Amino acid sequence: MFGNLTSGPLPSLNALRAFEAMARTGRSTLAADELHVTHSAVSRQVKALEESLGVRLFTGPKHRLELTEAGRNLLPALTSAFDQIATAVRQARGGAQDLHVAVNASVSVKWLIPRMSGFAQAHPGVRLHLAELAPHATSHRGAHAVVRLVPTGRLADPDATAFMPNHIGPVMSPALAERFAGEVLKAPRLAAQSHPQGWAIWAALVGMELPLGPEQPFAHLHFALDAAIAGLGMAVMPWPLVADYVASGRLVAPFGFRKAESAFALLAAPGASSRALDQFRKWLVSEGAKTPAPITAP
Repeated sequence: MFGNLTSGPLPSLNALRAFEAMARTGRSTLAADELHVTHSAVSRQVKALEESLGVRLFTGPKHRLELTEAGRNLLPALTSAFDQIATAVRQARGGAQDLHVAVNASVSVKWLIPRMSGFAQAHPGVRLHLAELAPHATSHRGAHAVVRLVPTGRLADPDATAFMPNHIGPVMSPALAERFAGEVLKAPRLAAQSHPQGWAIWAALVGMELPLGPEQPFAHLHFALDAAIAGLGMAVMPWPLVADYVASGRLVAPFGFRKAESAFALLAAPGASSRALDQFRKWLVSEGAKTPAPITAP
């Protein structure tokens, strides 16, 4: 079925869109939601593209697909091209003051949305539209920019603007801390599936070996955070997401917070440029600067 096709007509645009969305989000279901089609339609389009190109783009079992070398080479060019098309269409429609931002769910719920009224008051001419960003994605179809936690190495890119450093540490309710006084690491551990290495990263930062024990999983950081507030266990969290809860006494941080090799950043889409985006970028930097310094180890 797969030969060595070196020439011929361009593949279907729908097939290219389906592959790009599936490769970028990591799942056919997420790609289907983005493209407003069924996941089986995405799979059929990707299969048709592979047949058209004569190469495999994914490998592995259906529940754990990985990009082949051909897929990895194709993805960035398609992402850039579709982003530029989306930008050109928005400009043609005259929607320069409509700002579309994709944001990590936990950052959106626990940090950005509670502050959005301030942006609206400062910039009433900008209509800010938020979309949920896939857990590990750094771009989103139709978005001028994304807001998420990224490794510090990513900040060297010209499209990246860091607006807040990241410090992490375990947090728990005061009642649970009192219950496990003197041995808080024996408290139940909560973890987010979107950041599965949180406990391991924190343990490495403090040079501590965690005692053996299960971790109760939650889909997102904000779910694990709400569970910690409810007293279900202790969770490793970024300081900016919990600063207000610690200040109000709803959470305690028995080990303080350590600087992580990551930061909260805005990643502009290729070619995205507008007064609205510049205003939002500057506002993020200003809001990030207002974050109080993290508490340190007692």
